Amino acid sequence: MAPHKLNSNSSGNSGVSASSQADNGFITSFSLFPEKAVQELLQSPVQGSDDHLIEFSESLRTVAKALRKVAEGKASAQAEAAEWKRKYELERTRNLQFEDRGKSSLEPCADLDDLKTNNIAKQPTLYNNVANGLSEECCSSNGICSHEVLRDGKPDSDSKMVRKASFKLQWCCKGEKSDQHKHDVVSFERGNITTAERSSKQISLKWESSPQTVLILTKPNSISVQILCAEMVRWLRQHKKLQIYVEPRVKVDLLAESSYFNFIETWSDDREILMLHTKVDLVITLGGDGTVLWTASMFKGPVPPIVPFSLGSLGFMTPFYSENYKECLESILKGPISITLRHRLICHVVRDAAKDDFETEEPILVLNEVTIDRGISSYLTNLECYCDNSFVTCVQGDGLILSTTSGSTAYSLAAGGSMVHPQVPGILFTPICPHSLSFRPLILPEHVTLRVQVPFNSRSPAWASFDGKDRKQLAPGDALVCSMAPWPVPTACLVDSTNDFLRSIHEGLHWNLRKTQSFDGPRET
Repeated sequence: MAPHKLNSNSSGNSGVSASSQADNGFITSFSLFPEKAVQELLQSPVQGSDDHLIEFSESLRTVAKALRKVAEGKASAQAEAAEWKRKYELERTRNLQFEDRGKSSLEPCADLDDLKTNNIAKQPTLYNNVANGLSEECCSSNGICSHEVLRDGKPDSDSKMVRKASFKLQWCCKGEKSDQHKHDVVSFERGNITTAERSSKQISLKWESSPQTVLILTKPNSISVQILCAEMVRWLRQHKKLQIYVEPRVKVDLLAESSYFNFIETWSDDREILMLHTKVDLVITLGGDGTVLWTASMFKGPVPPIVPFSLGSLGFMTPFYSENYKECLESILKGPISITLRHRLICHVVRDAAKDDFETEEPILVLNEVTIDRGISSYLTNLECYCDNSFVTCVQGDGLILSTTSGSTAYSLAAGGSMVHPQVPGILFTPICPHSLSFRPLILPEHVTLRVQVPFNSRSPAWASFDGKDRKQLAPGDALVCSMAPWPVPTACLVDSTNDFLRSIHEGLHWNLRKTQSFDGPRET
């Protein structure tokens, strides 16, 4: 083939940028040659055979790969520095709390029963409560007490101390002879590594003191929900003598119906919402899965146990039926009950102008998923994805979904992701309409930190939404950092976690529903 003459009309003194693309779609633009040299190369006819062009193309490809390795090394160093700083902050917080406990141990101790029933969540406690001397007596070695789950990182010295019901979480047993508290997963007996059997992975909640305060959250603009809420409030007050919190709009509606509801309490500002977990023993939701998502978004830290009643369209997280709410609440208030600990993701938006990864916007907690998509743009989304210190891939398509296992039956399922049991600890990595035949979804372990960045050569910005709301624009250079949040959402089970999950996908999605094959056909002889 004869060589072609290449002409260029570009002019200027600053230099030009040459773009190269690696095998996996990772595109980076760099200024490689002075402008004069490029013009001379383009204006002169190309001499020789096609081998020269192939050699030149391979050289550019090699340079692009080298530059990509440099970019990956920089991202790896940033991730490692962020991890070390996080560990330092955790260790510093732990040491400060140990010092506070050491000071408090010199003061006269209160009665142990009072310590159990008082609002321990308002004290700055970590999951490790060995230093305060209460772990062996209060929690023993077989369970998790409420002050370990519903903990608050900062003490509130201005608010009044509220007596709050305490509870313990422990592994359930199946059968009297089973090992109820067997936590060993791997055995090293006689030098052989074997998987140890466990009696059950179902978590049970046992009240150590009776619940005193209930928060009721309802789906808005529903007459049937409003009628049920009024009826439930009356029953809880008259028969259980409970203190009841509702949303401000619900209190207005109930007072408009009758002055009997004057005893109901509510909140007036966001600061009181942040302290709800220190006052409320139990949360009741009347609605669908959206009401559960709204409830989880109200609690920026620890979440009290939630009893979700199904009054919506789908019921993946709402196993209880409103028709027999009295029997359900009688059983739950008495205990023990099976619960599902639904993991959440904590997300940080890091802007390009930030000095480091710690200069972020306010963190956002999601129960279902965070979605990064192209919004109204007609261009493909271009996203660089990193998992801890490793480059994952460059997403080119409509977007990406980072989902919890509870959200595996939501948007991730519609995008081709797998359905996962909600108590499986993991993060789903699901592309949205990728422009690739080999881009399959992933399930990553819960301990990783994911970083999704919009590269500078992206043709358009991306948009991030968190559980379908709080939409934020991600300009080129911005990044979204996601990891597993330390505060799960405990939801009560009708039977147990696995039974509720299987029932929800059978009833909600009609999973694997087909007519049974006829028995009167041809048979194998």
